[in-house]
Amino acid sequence: MTQAENMSAMSREMQDCVAACMECHSVCEETMSSCMQMGGQAQMQIMRALIDCADMTRMCADMMMRRSPLSAEMCAMCAKACEMCAEACMSMPDDPQMVRCAQACRRCAETCRAMAGMAM
Repeated sequence: MTQAENMSAMSREMQDCVAACMECHSVCEETMSSCMQMGGQAQMQIMRALIDCADMTRMCADMMMRRSPLSAEMCAMCAKACEMCAEACMSMPDDPQMVRCAQACRRCAETCRAMAGMAM
């Protein structure tokens, strides 16, 4: 990839992935707040998944925006963190915030898997 190509506008797929990562990050942060208000030991596993996912999605978006050569690997790892978080959130399927978070995580995982398979 030439310097000019590297500095060109992000592809639509990459823009979609960055947006999905940022949305997922935001929803995970909101869900963490919701979990803290609920309390209880059962939430610890969910909290760990939320923290990992929030951190991973933010870092993944940052790396794509700066065209890091590690973006593809980070997207693959981000997809895994998002899937784990979605599963953890769905352990509480009656909680609308948990369901919303699981949906955002699954969307993000899907776009990240697609980006991981592309040359960036």
